[in-house]
Amino acid sequence: MKAKSPNSIDVYVGNRVRVRRKTLGMTQNGLAELLGITFQQIQKYEKGTNRIGASRLQRISEILRVPVGFFFENGGAGPIDGQTSELNSFLSSKEGLALNKAFIAIEDPNIRQKLVALAKSLAAAGLPESDSELHDSVMNS
Repeated sequence: MKAKSPNSIDVYVGNRVRVRRKTLGMTQNGLAELLGITFQQIQKYEKGTNRIGASRLQRISEILRVPVGFFFENGGAGPIDGQTSELNSFLSSKEGLALNKAFIAIEDPNIRQKLVALAKSLAAAGLPESDSELHDSVMNS
């Protein structure tokens, strides 16, 4: 018998829980303790294999200090066509999370602007010369 695959919205919500938890530097065990459940249950929530009930999602939002709508794209409408946004994919990566934390720690707006310019130039340098439209998109965003 084939195993049932998780619903894309449950996967998306679970991923948002994981991203926020990691952004705060909280472990699965830490979140589980605050919720009075096992860390294995947190793993299942974050993978989308188990659905998060409304009251539990409300409690998670309180613990992670975000509104419940944070867990849904487009103000609660869920992910578009089951796709995770580019930003969510970025924040889900180890490098993206580290870069985000480091960027937030920079208080000087001039340094932030210079870092953005550096990232854009590095991204453009890695693009094939034949893709001028993508190059312009990176440099003008």
